[in-house]
Amino acid sequence: MELDVLVFAAHPDDAELSMGGTIHKLAVNGKRIGIVDLCEGELGTRGNVETRKQEAADASKILKLTVRENLGLPDGEIRRSKEYVKAVVREIRKYKPKIIFAPFPNDRHPDHIGTSQIVKEAMFFSGVNKFETEINGIVQNPYRPNKLFYYMQTFEFKPSFIVDISQNMDSKMDAVRAYKTQFYDPNSKEPETFISNPLFIQHLETRAKYYGFLIRKLYGEPFYSEEDIELDVISLLQ
Repeated sequence: MELDVLVFAAHPDDAELSMGGTIHKLAVNGKRIGIVDLCEGELGTRGNVETRKQEAADASKILKLTVRENLGLPDGEIRRSKEYVKAVVREIRKYKPKIIFAPFPNDRHPDHIGTSQIVKEAMFFSGVNKFETEINGIVQNPYRPNKLFYYMQTFEFKPSFIVDISQNMDSKMDAVRAYKTQFYDPNSKEPETFISNPLFIQHLETRAKYYGFLIRKLYGEPFYSEEDIELDVISLLQ
């Protein structure tokens, strides 16, 4: 199965928080979107692996994903290694996405940084013929996506572009709230965390409004590209 877009995330809920609106926008416009979570979030203070798995499934339905996988790497230990790079290369070669997304290289959580490094390296080696990978005993052919874009998590950056998600913000927030154990719940008896504080959801919505304002829209999601991006100026005049 080939995808248009493949999003890599360290933990279940990272993709929803960072670019859920963009994912939904692409999906409802007929694009085939997948998410690959590198770990199951087993170190999370609230909830557990089973609740997180069900929450991810619920969020996936809301965002209309074509596919979602979890590589089962150890939470808290996502660092660049040949083994982990190969695991991501297998996913890229399996789904042959035109575009891939990864966390911005600098962030508060070490797993986000590690995921960014792994995906960048995997994008390069996925196109190298002698970098061999196989699935079910079948050797995969080399394949390299057209572009790698980075999404914003805790730390900010100057965006290369911003996607208008004004029509998709409600679905994004529905997908975020699908992670009931992770975010604010006045009835929860579990310890409060950075993201379970009620202000966190408010900050998330405020950030989307801010980036929407920059492009004169209601809501937006920012992205960064290490490569220059071509602008089709003719399309602006149509």
